[in-house]
Amino acid sequence: MDWDEYAHWGKKIADWSAEYHKGIRDLPVRAQTSYGEIAAQLPKAPPETGEQMETIMQDFEDIVMPGITHWQHPRFFAYFNSNAAAPSMLAELLVTTIAAQCMLWQTSPAASEVEGVMIDWLRQAMGLEDGYTGVIQDSASSATLSAVLTMRERALEYTGNQDGLNSKGNLRIYCSEQVHSSIDRACWVAGIGQANLVKIAGTGARYSMDVDALQAEIDADRAAGHTPAGIIAITGGTGIGACDDLGAVLRVAQAEDLYTHLDAAWAGAAMIVPELQQDFWAEVNGYDSIVFNPHKWLGANFDCSVQFLRDAEPQLNTLKIEPEYLKTTGETVVNYSEWTIPLGRRFRALKLWFLLRSYGLEELRTRIRNHVLWAEEICEDIRKFDGFEIVTEPIFSLFSFRCPGDDDMQQRLVDALNDDGRIYITQGMFEGQRMIRFQVGQFSTTQDDVMMARDVIKEVWEGMS
Repeated sequence: MDWDEYAHWGKKIADWSAEYHKGIRDLPVRAQTSYGEIAAQLPKAPPETGEQMETIMQDFEDIVMPGITHWQHPRFFAYFNSNAAAPSMLAELLVTTIAAQCMLWQTSPAASEVEGVMIDWLRQAMGLEDGYTGVIQDSASSATLSAVLTMRERALEYTGNQDGLNSKGNLRIYCSEQVHSSIDRACWVAGIGQANLVKIAGTGARYSMDVDALQAEIDADRAAGHTPAGIIAITGGTGIGACDDLGAVLRVAQAEDLYTHLDAAWAGAAMIVPELQQDFWAEVNGYDSIVFNPHKWLGANFDCSVQFLRDAEPQLNTLKIEPEYLKTTGETVVNYSEWTIPLGRRFRALKLWFLLRSYGLEELRTRIRNHVLWAEEICEDIRKFDGFEIVTEPIFSLFSFRCPGDDDMQQRLVDALNDDGRIYITQGMFEGQRMIRFQVGQFSTTQDDVMMARDVIKEVWEGMS
């Protein structure tokens, strides 16, 4: 393909992209294919000679698209949306075109410096105090792993990387029982182990970590000869939106000299809204590490996860490795690859720059406020359905409910709704029972889309009854 042909197909694909988004409401939200159906349509061996783009694009339409679940569909109410606002998509096209590997300042100075400024823009928007810096990671899982490794090394006086962990005893990390599974996995990968991740029950309307129980666990572990290493708090847990009392947890951590990480992967974006910031985030300053995903509620397309750091030095002491061929001579610069586990880095900051400039904070705040309001409205409507019950009340834009019947009936309703195609939701577990999760967060969703979900749930349920 020469560059003239590239330009031709680039225009066609841009037009296709616009038409796709304009007509996405007419598509079933979840892919309606069965397992193996897509693979069965692909040749068993790679081609020996090249094919025309017309043929490739036609196969994309005929084979690939039927197997796509449409995350940008305005009636996607499952998981937390991996959004893709148009300005962010345009920035990604430029990033793909430039194709820079931004591991060091010198390999793309603009990428490094725009990243630093975008981190600071978001710091200001989210009410974090001066002094916080940060880095853009691929996902919250990577940020959490970075934080857990830092907890480990700090507790071991930065000897674990060199000596290994065999003789180090049991390091303990504490968290709410409502944390995302990425916290468990981070403890696996860091060599700490599942048995040393201590999960604390939640209490109150927001299912906050019980700080008295937290303190008791720390005291018991010290008495048993274990080494407490860190505490992981949450704002907007994945299952039911649980939010810890940040100030109470932080005071325990500071008294015990423990490193803290705050997982706000989904709900952190809502902290650009002043009233939500004040309600959920007032005592956030002091956390050592904080992660949120602009690629969820804020509208940046995947992947783009921001990790704020109160002091970058502990993470640099944990992750930085500098062979001669990666050294930068002359002036002191920031090389963000030293802050993260991967060496290779994409120019993720560009889509944040485009996104924030295109919408401004106030329009983004309006979307989040609407999503929270609409979630509360549909929750109240579902509460009135005969025999339905609200299991967990709305926290931000997430709530859960049950239909009449046992756990199998909850799954039957979820499957029937997703097979219907007009909306997409997921199941979950809470206090030993299956429930149905519903969250509002797709960038282009409207109040009509949310209220349509109410009507679809009622219609499908009545058809099953």
